[in-house]
Amino acid sequence: MSLAAAAVAVALVTLFALLLVAILSYRDASTTARHAQQAIASANQLETLALDLETGLRGFIITNNESSLKPWNDAHAAYPGQMRELLRLASDNPRQEQRALKIKRSIDAYLRDFSVPLVAFMHRNPALARQVVRGGTGLHRLDAVRVRFDQFITGERKLADVRNSRARRTGRIAIVLGGVSLALAVLLIVLLTAYLARRVARPIRLAADAAGRLADGDLSSRVDERGVAEVGALQRAFNSMAASLERGRRALEEQNRKLRESERVKSELVSSVSHELRTPLASILGFSDLMLQRDLDPADRRRYLELVRTEADRLAALLNDLLDLQRIEETGVQLTREELDLSKLLEAQVVLYSAQSDRHSLELESDEGCLVRADRDRLAQVIGNLVSNAIKYSPDGGVVHIEARCSGSRVRVTVRDEGMGIPTAQQRQIFTKFFRGDAGRRLGIGGTGLGLALARDIVEAHGGRIGFESGEGQGSTFWFDLPLAAAGEPRGVGLSDSRRSGGGS
Repeated sequence: MSLAAAAVAVALVTLFALLLVAILSYRDASTTARHAQQAIASANQLETLALDLETGLRGFIITNNESSLKPWNDAHAAYPGQMRELLRLASDNPRQEQRALKIKRSIDAYLRDFSVPLVAFMHRNPALARQVVRGGTGLHRLDAVRVRFDQFITGERKLADVRNSRARRTGRIAIVLGGVSLALAVLLIVLLTAYLARRVARPIRLAADAAGRLADGDLSSRVDERGVAEVGALQRAFNSMAASLERGRRALEEQNRKLRESERVKSELVSSVSHELRTPLASILGFSDLMLQRDLDPADRRRYLELVRTEADRLAALLNDLLDLQRIEETGVQLTREELDLSKLLEAQVVLYSAQSDRHSLELESDEGCLVRADRDRLAQVIGNLVSNAIKYSPDGGVVHIEARCSGSRVRVTVRDEGMGIPTAQQRQIFTKFFRGDAGRRLGIGGTGLGLALARDIVEAHGGRIGFESGEGQGSTFWFDLPLAAAGEPRGVGLSDSRRSGGGS
């Protein structure tokens, strides 16, 4: 019986080895075909950057407005990386690589000899710079670049056609081999099954009876493992399967519990979002009706409009959180990094939240020279969320302490409040999407439970960490740390500020 099983195993391994070779060949052919499509997409992106260089330059020179130069600046910054990507994709074909190098030389010459000097010249002699632009030199140069792009894309499309044809041919071979392998495998398994049925009928019947009990829900059912050779192995495998099923049932029960909890959280989210939408909408509608139905003096009209604007901002913040969550789940956190002074960003956030009311005090202490490479808006979103939460959960007259300290190659920002703290039982869920603590619901504090989840995603996308320490009735301290732009100690402790801040966002 062992020899028969070994023969069947060798035959199956041989068949599936042939099938694996065919599948790998098909995969390689498909990968090569996709490579050409990637090269075409990269060339199209690079061509778009070249167009942005010209249109941004012309817009800047015609309008003499620095903001019109933004497309040129963005394209100029993105060009080197996109050019490297195109050269990498074209490196598998010498002719295409030469065409890509010609594109690079053309764009480099356009930037070196025309575009960059003209931007500098615009600041000295705008009138003459406009004459140069009207002369069409940039467009002529760009037309030559576009011809090279057309040549490159045409070459890649021809390569893609050849590679796609090769992939289809390889796929057909894989399908034929797969069908033959499957038929032979089924035949061998049937023959082996018949052989085993004659030799081990009684042990198999006992195993079948145990399997029936298992199917009826008796997951404690087991068989005697004292059989010989393959029968003994089958019996041991059956017992292992039964034990695995029993573990699986427990895992499913736990998964069902988590799903029920998830449904509960979703229901609470719907209720919370509905409430968050209904309240500002009711205010907007109410004050709008008042302004439409009554003849108000300018002061009252302005006050009502400010209230409407406040509620509209609240709606916009809610929708922005939901849209941020959707974007992050679909594409991850998209960052536009720049080198920035963290202490100045913290000071700006303190000024922003200090202007909202006079019920809390904000104290800021920050090391100077804590430079990080980060997305300014995203980092401000994280800081604003932590400060806003600290204000919302602090009592009137409470102090919110904000601190930034550089140490070694990292900087840590902490936000400490004097609020009610977070119950131990809820601390593991704090960064879970849509989770809102009992205190927030009990005190009527608004929110969707998305802010801290988004903050965690943003910090981790920057290569940092985020966490907190809290004790019930003892306040909370939230912190996050980020790598410094350049390793080293801070240049000194300088910024220390205390401001009055408003209570709630």
